[in-house]
This record gives sequence, C-alpha cells and structure tokens, in this order.
Amino acid sequence: MKAYLNTYLEHLEVERRLSSNTLSSYERDLLAFAAYAEEQGIGEPSQLQRHHFARYMLHLKEQGRKAATITRHIVSLKAFFHYLTKEGVIIHNPSIYLEAPKQEKKAPKLLSESMTAVLLDSPQSDKPAGKRDKAMLELLYATGIRVSELVALDAEHLHMQLSAVRCIDAGGKERIVPFGRMAAEALIAYLGDGRKSLMRHNENESALFLNHLGTRMTRQGFWKTIKKYAKEAGISDDITPHTLRHSVAAHLLEHGADIRSVQELLGHADLATTLKYVKQPTTRIKDVYKSAHPRA
Repeated sequence: MKAYLNTYLEHLEVERRLSSNTLSSYERDLLAFAAYAEEQGIGEPSQLQRHHFARYMLHLKEQGRKAATITRHIVSLKAFFHYLTKEGVIIHNPSIYLEAPKQEKKAPKLLSESMTAVLLDSPQSDKPAGKRDKAMLELLYATGIRVSELVALDAEHLHMQLSAVRCIDAGGKERIVPFGRMAAEALIAYLGDGRKSLMRHNENESALFLNHLGTRMTRQGFWKTIKKYAKEAGISDDITPHTLRHSVAAHLLEHGADIRSVQELLGHADLATTLKYVKQPTTRIKDVYKSAHPRA
C-alpha cells in the first residue's frame, strides 16, 4: 500500500501543487492508516472493506483523538481512495461510507457583567482616540451589532434623537437597533470634538468612526484596540469584538429579555443561533416552572 501512497503524494505535490504543510498532513494520516492496515494483515488496497475503516475510526477514538482530528483523517482517506478508484487500482471505494463525527460545539466565550464594565471604562476619554474607543465599545455592547457592522456605520446612520443606529448586515438586510444612555453619552462626547479632531482635513469622510489617519476605522484596527484595553483591564482571556456581542446576548437573556427580541436585535437569521446563549441556572428554571406551570 505504501507504494501507492508514494505515487499519490507525488501526484498531490506535482499536479495539485499542494503546500508542504498540507502534504505533510496527508502523509502523516495515510501512513498511520497504512501501518494499521499492515497490522491487520492487509497489504493491498483491494483487500480493504467497509468494516476495516469502521474499525480504524474506533481505533482512533480509543487513542483519544478529537473529533476534528478524526475528521481530518477521514478527509485524507477519502481523497486517497478516490484517487485509487480513478486510477483503476480498486473498483469500489470502501471509504465513501465514512462519516465525520459530530463536532463538539463549544460554548461562546462570555464576559461577566462586572468584567464588561471594567473593559468599557478602560479608554481614557480625555483624548480624541480615547473618546472614539469609548464610544465604539459602549455602542458595541449596547447594540450587540457585529464588528463589521460597527465599522461600516456612517455618521448618517446614527440617530441620536431616537437613540438608535441603522445598520446593514452582509446580506444587505437593514435593521434599526436601539442603544441606551451610557452609549448615548459616549457618542455625544465623541461627536463633540473627538471625531472632528480625528477628521483632520478630510471633512468629506462619511465614516462614523475614524482612525488616526482620518479615514474609516478597520475591523483589524478595532480588534487591536479591544485587545489592548482587555490587557489593560487585566482580562487574561483572548477577547475579541465578538466576545462583546456574545456577552450582550447572554446578559439580556439573563435579565429576562425574550429570546425573539434578542434574535431580532442581533440580526440572527436562525433562532438556534440565539438559543446557544441561554444559560439559566437550575434554581431559576424551577422558579419559572413553579410560577408558570398550571399544575406545578
């Protein structure tokens, strides 16, 4: 089997022009399978049947391999045996029945309300950049909008009298999102002289949030900004702008907001996306059950 493996790897390198890292990954996975097959007394690809692959998957699980690693092995095996079928080495491809294991869904990373407050209070608001950062953080937490939506805001999208912003998602869907007093105060401070100072001579710039060049703040620029403030706030976890989006959803639900409203606020197309933020303590579930169920 190793002879066919060498030919396949050469095909990937010369004809497919895969990177050295990808080649190494394929080689590592396929050599491991070839060694396992050899231990089972199988030397030719034509000897392999469906149950051999099933046993190999079980073997990987018994080794403690994670679902993502097993999925990678499956991809490598399917590609190799598809190649062997195409080359006429084998007639039937027994690897086509392999199914990737379900990936373990990680709970979204959240900030506590107290830690969120520390983060939002980190910017020094006596400077234009500090006023901008404060306004961006407060607005992000107040609305739960995506960072891409935040940096895409133009000045005309902000409606201070309504305490709301008009944002458009990647699919072109528009929604009006309200914000509260803390965000409003930060925005007023930023619009007062912060934005004008950052604008420099570029008076025609439409972007709401500007960088030091007087042009639109980028996603990458704000990522660096939030990481800087997280470090200053003593937050050891890897915080991203999306962490605040996760957190505002969880905090709203913990304080009794109905899930449909949170779904609409965040612009989730699927309710299942919003449901992952529901984290109610058992005691609260019991209280709700006792107060709401007619036969409790």
